Amino acid sequence: MMDRDAQVLLDGLKLANVLAAECPSRTILNHLTNRWGTLVMVALATGSHRFAELRRKVGGVSERMLSQTLKDLEADGFVLRTAHQVVPPHVDYELTPLGREAAAHVVALVGWIEGALPRVIAGKMALAAE
Repeated sequence: MMDRDAQVLLDGLKLANVLAAECPSRTILNHLTNRWGTLVMVALATGSHRFAELRRKVGGVSERMLSQTLKDLEADGFVLRTAHQVVPPHVDYELTPLGREAAAHVVALVGWIEGALPRVIAGKMALAAE
C-alpha cells in the first residue's frame, strides 16, 4: 500500500492549476504563448530548421530573443537541438514528439486568429467609432 504522504504528493502533481500563482504550468504557458515562442513553434511545425533559417522565417526576432526562446522551448522538452560536428558549425532545431503535440494546438490558435482577424478589426473599428 502507498504511503499517505506519497499519495498526497501524487495527487498534487495531477492537479495543475494555471490560475494558481505558484503553478509551474504558468512558465510553460508563457514559453508557448509569448510572441516569439508561438511563432517559433509555428515555424518548427513545418519541419527542421537551422538557426539562420528560423531567424529569417520569424520576422522581427532578434538573434538574442530567438536564442533564448529556443533554449526555453528545449528546456521544456518541445524542441530538439542537434549540433553536427562539422566546420562551420551546423545546428538543427526540430520539434520533439511532445513539441509536435503542443505545436498542433498553437497552430490551431494561430489559424483561428488569422481567420477571425477581419472580425476583430471590424470590432475594433466599431468600438473606435463610438
